[in-house]
Amino acid sequence: MTTVQRLLPRPLHITLTVLLLAGIAAPVGYVFLASVNSDLAVAAGGFWPEQVSFTNYDRIWSTVPLARGLANSLIVAGSVAVSCAVVAVFSAYVLVRYAFRGRRTILRALLGMQSIPGTLLLLPVFVLFATIGNTLGVATIGTRWSLFVTYLTFGLPFSTWIMVTYLRGLPGELMEAARIDGAGTWQVLTRIVIPLSWPGLVVAAIFAFLLGWNDVLFASVMTNVDTRTAAVVLQVFGSGQEGGAVPPYGQAMAAALICALPVVTLYLGFQRYIVGGLTAGGVK
Repeated sequence: MTTVQRLLPRPLHITLTVLLLAGIAAPVGYVFLASVNSDLAVAAGGFWPEQVSFTNYDRIWSTVPLARGLANSLIVAGSVAVSCAVVAVFSAYVLVRYAFRGRRTILRALLGMQSIPGTLLLLPVFVLFATIGNTLGVATIGTRWSLFVTYLTFGLPFSTWIMVTYLRGLPGELMEAARIDGAGTWQVLTRIVIPLSWPGLVVAAIFAFLLGWNDVLFASVMTNVDTRTAAVVLQVFGSGQEGGAVPPYGQAMAAALICALPVVTLYLGFQRYIVGGLTAGGVK
């Protein structure tokens, strides 16, 4: 029996669960119904479509470069997720298992960096990459790698803090026993720490992935027509329809569902790891 079931009576627990599910399903259901409805019906406030049609899901691929945007998002966000997870586990291992001067300062700085709004850093980051490009004579603005470095800078502190919290909950006796048996630092990391840290690694990677997938602010100024992410493509599509007769609501809803599908699939596929990674470190 879970803690929630012990604290709440079963009827109340079921009622709250149903209400939460309804609150989540209602907007998602409306978006889906609007995506299979006509634009005129949606503009008139219609909810149930008189005739279900999936033509919006076909038209959206030719109306906007959604496929290219999804590919750019997957490349950038996926690279950031893998890089953050790998670098975070090594950094967290050093911060947890070794005592050195400045260790607490680094840990506090990891938390402090999360309180800096991204809007304050937009102009400095843009100027920095533009200056580097002019100095070295290489393309920086409008490239995927500049967006990757930007997301990695913002995602790595939070991913490292997640791994620090998780590694603190691992029994140190396992690592000490491995060292007694003659294992080096690399063997301890690859054979003990990483296999036992999969839930924390998955959580760190998913949060870093979401940072790159959902961002519009930095992607709108750091990309060009060929490197736009899916979020920017949707923004351009929505702003480009202003002033028209009837906005293509159906295509916009269909594109929103298509862009949300990878994230939903990611959560469903790694659900048990996410729950274990978020709750680890909270109980000693």
